Amino acid sequence: MNTYKDYIKQIEERKGQGLNPQPIDGAELLSEIIAQIKDVNNEYREDSLNFFIYNVLPGTTSAAAVKAKFLKEIILGESVVEEITPAFAFEQLSHMKGGPSIEVLLDLALGEDAAIAADAAKVLKTQVFLYEADMALLENAYKAGNPIAKELLESYSQAEFFTKLPDVEEKIEIVTYIAGVGDISTDLLSPGADAHSRSDRELHGQCMFEHNKDMQNELLALKEQHPDKRVMLIAEKGTMGVGSSRMSGVNNVALWTGVPFSPYVPFINFAPVIAGTNGIAPIFLTTVGVTGGIGIDLKNWVQKKDAEGNTVVDADGEPVLEEVYSVATGTVLTINTKTKKLYNGDKELKDISAALTPPKMEFIKAGGSYAVVFGKKLQTLACKILEIDIPQVYAPSKEVSVEGQGLTAVEKIFNKNAVGNTPGKTLHAGSNVRVEVNIVGSQDTTGLMTSQELEMMAATIISPIVDAGYQSGCHTASVWDDRSKANIPRLMSFMNDFGLITARDPKGQYHAMTDVIHKVLNDITVDDWDIIIGGDSHTRMSKGVAFGADSGTVALALATGEATMPIPESVKVTFKGEMRSFMDFRDVVHATQQQMLKQFGGENVFQGRIIEVHIGTLTADQAFTFTDWTAEMKAKASICISEEETLIESLEISKGRIQIMIDKGMDNDNKVLQGLVDKANARIQELKTGIKPALKPDADANYYADVVIDLDEIAEPMIADPDVNNDDVSKRYTHDTIRPLSFYGGTKKVDLGFVGSCMVHKGDMKILAQMLKNIEAQHGKVEFKAPLVVAPPTYNIVDELKAEGDWDVLVKYSGFEFDDSAPKGLARTKYENMLYLERPGCNLCMGNQEKAEPGDTVMATSTRLFQGRVVKDTGEKKGESLLSSTPVVVLSTILGRTPTMAEYEAAVDGIVLTKFKPSTKQLVS
Repeated sequence: MNTYKDYIKQIEERKGQGLNPQPIDGAELLSEIIAQIKDVNNEYREDSLNFFIYNVLPGTTSAAAVKAKFLKEIILGESVVEEITPAFAFEQLSHMKGGPSIEVLLDLALGEDAAIAADAAKVLKTQVFLYEADMALLENAYKAGNPIAKELLESYSQAEFFTKLPDVEEKIEIVTYIAGVGDISTDLLSPGADAHSRSDRELHGQCMFEHNKDMQNELLALKEQHPDKRVMLIAEKGTMGVGSSRMSGVNNVALWTGVPFSPYVPFINFAPVIAGTNGIAPIFLTTVGVTGGIGIDLKNWVQKKDAEGNTVVDADGEPVLEEVYSVATGTVLTINTKTKKLYNGDKELKDISAALTPPKMEFIKAGGSYAVVFGKKLQTLACKILEIDIPQVYAPSKEVSVEGQGLTAVEKIFNKNAVGNTPGKTLHAGSNVRVEVNIVGSQDTTGLMTSQELEMMAATIISPIVDAGYQSGCHTASVWDDRSKANIPRLMSFMNDFGLITARDPKGQYHAMTDVIHKVLNDITVDDWDIIIGGDSHTRMSKGVAFGADSGTVALALATGEATMPIPESVKVTFKGEMRSFMDFRDVVHATQQQMLKQFGGENVFQGRIIEVHIGTLTADQAFTFTDWTAEMKAKASICISEEETLIESLEISKGRIQIMIDKGMDNDNKVLQGLVDKANARIQELKTGIKPALKPDADANYYADVVIDLDEIAEPMIADPDVNNDDVSKRYTHDTIRPLSFYGGTKKVDLGFVGSCMVHKGDMKILAQMLKNIEAQHGKVEFKAPLVVAPPTYNIVDELKAEGDWDVLVKYSGFEFDDSAPKGLARTKYENMLYLERPGCNLCMGNQEKAEPGDTVMATSTRLFQGRVVKDTGEKKGESLLSSTPVVVLSTILGRTPTMAEYEAAVDGIVLTKFKPSTKQLVS
């Protein structure tokens, strides 16, 4: 969109969709709009004024630079616009959130006109997005005796940009809206199929509730009935926001129910209120904090107890729930931020202190966590320049230290990477900690939002303390359509300029490199003491500790090299017994969830905590299958405790794959990838010499729970079933229904199989190749009675399979092989009964480009079984996505149904599915 006429044409097109004009981010268009404003007789002048004032994106967009420059001209009297006085120009600058606006304000504040300088300083005192270069300018002026510079630094040192904000209102009146019964996936709030529109907030808002217009109209009607209240979205009998962090989901909730952030920046709302019977999924709750929202754990349904205090169960052995209080749609409640209680009239319903902790209250007051993070940094820099101690303005970070208690693995990592805490103090779970981040990952369907967040933070380059940043192309890899061609090269160029390693050629030419974000992050994490932040819920590495995050938290980590969060409690998982030869490690993963729920009477002790899995002998490649699934266990994150020899082997694998990335030309001018190889070599040397052993918890560490998985109990493949026809709606589409293969009696029809996503590794591809050879040897040919879609996780793995001969085997049996010289331009909607070798990427697991045919029963290795994610329903049949191991998926497509145990054992005979066995060593220090 290069001209005003193009913009007008686009506006007319958007009117047909019920949309307003798209916010302006380009310099060329805004320059033409300014020219029309200056021409008092221009026919488009009035509209141009409105666009300039109310419809320009702030931060470091090229349009923001043009706007700031013109406002400066108005303030200096170089341009006169009757409708924009100098005072109004200053007000406009105050809403532009850093970057060019700060440059203009500093120039005016340090200029010779005293009156203008005073007005500029008044605005600057409210701003927080200042960086080191801005502070260096102030420092030089201060040392030269400039009184305005001194005044600004003193204001920043006292954090007046925060203290002078209005206090959080004592009573927040809300009206409830039940968005669903049972767990609510972020796909309901921001469907994966609409990922392409996430950066266009108004357009993306139309997909709320998966485009359910009836629900949208109900919500609008509720707002009309209660114009003085906020709507609280609720997951009744479930957890809100499972599946991913999805900033776009919170943005949509805020757009429909929140408060406008600025009158001059459209479609950016904040302060949403959401809740769930079982609270908010951990990473989604972080995203709520980014927007200054409130997330409440209602506990309005609890397990019924008998007279002896035992849990009452139903005929299926499931706990019976009883309602403690109602939150039915339309119920008016009050959040009291002083008493930290939830009320219905005068009746107290629930203590909600956990939703209104001092740090969270600061987020609410400041309009989001960014303002607090940058505010603390700005205060620290100002005090350093003034050479004074930092005044205690913000709530002190909670520091929990238990005398004589050892440390879990995550506590050790947080203590090592913490900044700003009391020197020498050992911190335990429950402490709030600022930590330095080693690896940051951005994925492509949220990457455009991350780039917008970086622009709004006025950030221009990755923090020097980050070892590496990576931008994937995996979520849009299935189909190289017009949207991808328009968005992905632009995203790769932005992120490459920012300092990240990019999965696609940043020059805008399609070029196959490495892909699935979680697998690549797992490869480029080269220290078991690292902290990783990634823009996807499956950012859960098997080295170090990784946290899935929203696009904004990713932007914050890229810009500052830091993250702030409480140290979570840990649950220890160990293993006993011995695996049967025909079991896959995926079966261990599912059995862990099943046995944990059984051991704790249906309570998910993993939810919101760290799973510390004593994996011992399994390399990071294969162990990732466990850590990846911990997102479905609703854990905050996971940590693998490995033997030294195993960790060395994992690091050698990482080194090899990073070197391939270097050889492909993926390294940048800063030699980031080479730095990772050097770091891996140093860590290997530490392990070999014993200078620094592998990460292990202390023997006297404290855990929320100990879970022991008995491998002897795993007698057959385990399948996660969405249970789509369960009479209790709240129990559908959870990941907690784990069933043995025999449950299906060898008769359940399977319409499509999928081997792919981040849950598989190179070994799965080799198992697939060997199974096909076995089946041909046993039956004389390989014939598929259902389609089998195969998407390897990374190009590196494809290259390794080609070198070892396995790829040729897969090609032999396939009916389709991806071709990067002519990538697929349209999503496949019909499948034949054959093997499809698709491009490395997320493919069906993401559900944003390709899906199974509606109503299909899919057997998949992927992670998601939510309604509509992999397969949509039809009027006659619900689509269902059953999750299982690679061997089960492959055999199901050969047979067109679930296999019997006899068929399964015959198909995997002679194949080593996993070498996992419990460690015989004490994995503690």
